Amino acid sequence: MKLSAIPTTVNTTCPYCGVGCGVKAQVGQDGTLAIAGDEAHPASQGRLCVKGAALGETVSLQGRLLAPMLREQDGALREASWDEALGRVADGFARIVAEHGPDAVALYVSGQLLTEDYYVANKFMKGFIGSANIDTNSRLCMSAAVAGHKRAFGEDLVPGCYEDFELADLVVLVGSNAAWCHPTLYQRIVRAKEARPGMKIVVIDPRRTATCDIADLHLPVKPGTDVWLFNGLLAWLAQQKLVDTAFVNAHTAGLADALDAAGQGGNLLEVAKTCRIDPQQLLAFYELFGRTEKTVTAFTMGVNQSTSGADKVNSIINCHLATGRIGRPGMGPFSLTGQPNAMGGREVGGLANMLAAHMELDDPGQRALLQDFWQSPRMADKPGLKAVDLFRAIEDGKIKAVWIMATNPLVSLPDADQARRALAKCELVVASDIVCGTDTNGAAHVLLPALGWGEKDGTVTNSERCISRQRSFLTVPGAARPDWQIISAVAQRMGFSGFDYDGPHAIFDEHARLSAHQNDVGGQRRRAFDIGGLAGMSRAAYDALDPVQWPVPAAGASTTRLFGDKRFAHADGRARFVATVPRAPAHAPDAEYPMVLNTGRVRDQWHTMTRTGRSPRLAGHIPEPFIDMHPQDALLWGVKAGELGRVTSNWGAVVARVQHGGGIARGSVFMPIHWSGQTASDARVGTVVNPAVDPVSGEPEFKHTPVRIEPFGVNWYGFILSRVELPLLEAAHWTRIQGKDFIRYELAGRTPVRDATAWGRALLGVDAQDEEADWIEVEDRSGGMYRAVHLVDERIQSCLFVSTRQDLPARAWLAEMFGKPKLAPLERLNLLSGRAKEQGADPGPIVCSCFGVGRKTIEIAIRKDGLTEASQVTACVKAGGNCGSCVPEIRALLAEARVPA
Repeated sequence: MKLSAIPTTVNTTCPYCGVGCGVKAQVGQDGTLAIAGDEAHPASQGRLCVKGAALGETVSLQGRLLAPMLREQDGALREASWDEALGRVADGFARIVAEHGPDAVALYVSGQLLTEDYYVANKFMKGFIGSANIDTNSRLCMSAAVAGHKRAFGEDLVPGCYEDFELADLVVLVGSNAAWCHPTLYQRIVRAKEARPGMKIVVIDPRRTATCDIADLHLPVKPGTDVWLFNGLLAWLAQQKLVDTAFVNAHTAGLADALDAAGQGGNLLEVAKTCRIDPQQLLAFYELFGRTEKTVTAFTMGVNQSTSGADKVNSIINCHLATGRIGRPGMGPFSLTGQPNAMGGREVGGLANMLAAHMELDDPGQRALLQDFWQSPRMADKPGLKAVDLFRAIEDGKIKAVWIMATNPLVSLPDADQARRALAKCELVVASDIVCGTDTNGAAHVLLPALGWGEKDGTVTNSERCISRQRSFLTVPGAARPDWQIISAVAQRMGFSGFDYDGPHAIFDEHARLSAHQNDVGGQRRRAFDIGGLAGMSRAAYDALDPVQWPVPAAGASTTRLFGDKRFAHADGRARFVATVPRAPAHAPDAEYPMVLNTGRVRDQWHTMTRTGRSPRLAGHIPEPFIDMHPQDALLWGVKAGELGRVTSNWGAVVARVQHGGGIARGSVFMPIHWSGQTASDARVGTVVNPAVDPVSGEPEFKHTPVRIEPFGVNWYGFILSRVELPLLEAAHWTRIQGKDFIRYELAGRTPVRDATAWGRALLGVDAQDEEADWIEVEDRSGGMYRAVHLVDERIQSCLFVSTRQDLPARAWLAEMFGKPKLAPLERLNLLSGRAKEQGADPGPIVCSCFGVGRKTIEIAIRKDGLTEASQVTACVKAGGNCGSCVPEIRALLAEARVPA
């Protein structure tokens, strides 16, 4: 489908992780979208990971929600006008507020929103509805960091910048698979280490991930023991007289209590035993940290997503405060955000316990200041419900209307089936989205078509506090509208003033003015977040805004690093040590659920795949959900690599293929988060995850759920390639994978195949009575094999390969056949074998998604040419020559080749 475009190259920002890479987008005369990195953007300096590079494959209108939709009494959706849909939302919210009060309604928003959208939503809910029941999916990933920053610094502040990773002599990555989850930033670290080999990298992670590729030391800590580890470090620093007493005495408070909680006489052997790591490796890390002044400690989901996440964050910050390593180049604690605008949402108070512009919800003076600025009729005066509690309140009937924006909580929330039950009971469920078919949208009474990336206009803020413009370069499809405009229209229909914005520049200006409003007291800012220097811009100046790090209290006064003056945001200017008492995760393994489930991302997919799932390129690396576990555990529980297993917890169950990735300790399993009800039959991992939350931040425990694993027995395995969607009624298990010219389904079934021909035709949607159909097949009943191909006009339409074993042919050659307008006679002859007889070796599973290079291709090149370095592999087969995300896997293949047979 050709794109309708504004004919120019547009500098915008990637919509994926919190690195916030700059993107140059251009729609060509033929309607294709060209994507390149923006060399001038400070975050990425022209680099893009494979997800960013593949953005052009994700912007088609297939499956798009292009008009408002209303659900009828029989459950069917019908198209509606904006007037009718907005009236349904406004009238519903107004009625419920009038009957039950403002806390009977809620908004659940997303780090996918632009700052301007986030600002208007927060203003609408807290200042005009009068409730703080607005929370965000950022609660699920970054709220522990927010809580840790506020406790330590007095405000939600990330002190450093990306340059610090390049200037540091030691980078400690805690609970961060940056090679896959923050690839361009990871590549900056790689290049810095190549330039300065003396630079040290420590990875602290229960799994041996791709990030360990450049690690000088990997500490595979027992899940949940981070506080023990960093408390031990704090105590060790004190014992070794490595505390910066001058800095601590002049600029901090609370060290004695923190040391008391850490155990000042802490035993290194006890810490090592608790964390389940080698004592010599632990001592090596402590000594490395102790002697290296320029140290950056970066942390992300492995730290945050825990029932003690806020304490984990503070235990890390405590060690930097104790050594005075903060506010200067090449040092500091660094929170890596997961979403493109998680930081922007925090700036405008997007969490249920915050107000806009970093103001405090529990401060009457700041509430009054904000209400006066907004001229709003009321102001929320108590914290709203955090994500998990919000959906519990919906199920309990306390919240009777919820508006969900740009997120898919029926997949992403813990105990996700509870969220499904909650929405089924809710009087009014509104969803603003760009696609119609998601698990969550299936429960909505009103669907509102929003703009997607490439169409919307505004700003985002990345992990280093850099505000960047996300600019539109595609024309608006159908009746879609920007989120801020939809919210404003509902607010106006409810009789609220102050929502008559004439564009995102006007919202940003209000946001900037608010940040500076009554913020200067005698030359001292009350709040560090201040972008008053960006207020008053014209529309043209806003359109031309270059990336800029906040605070910007005056024009041209951007600040790269915070706390250089050693003054923190607490009233007395001192940072706070936080006493972090170690505690076990909320739920421990037991006889019924003896394993621990850890969840996370894979390299080439994003969230619930509503965008990345459209890209054939991104589907190649890891096409299916999987259960990664230690081979000895697999043997113990009777599951085999390549076969299906069921993971069950006290909250739900999922099914996926078992693998041995080689990077996980005994007693643990890992599963990715991305697959939804649209892309797999039974792989919504959120259904399994326990709903326990951190008592400080409300962030759920995604990294530690007790589970059991057992075989998922089937009678046959198979796959289908088809040009059209299929219902798959006969499959007990399936995964949907987007190909270039086809849809691929990986299947397994429990019902024995009787009449193979009739069964195969029914599965592929071919009329059993159509004797003219170009249908070729082969069956080996004794061997349990059946293969069939349907052709239309000498062009492959669909194919089905089934076996009672897993001895199915590779999919690569068959995939190529779908790109051919007409099959040659020899190609037709080879279809049922699944490969051309003259074809070379199967390229194997994709390693390099940028160039489509498979594992076997790389292995052959290594053996044939005697390759020993990743750069040689790149020169030979191109793999690793673009974004670099696959280089760790290439190095692993090189290492395997060096192991004697």
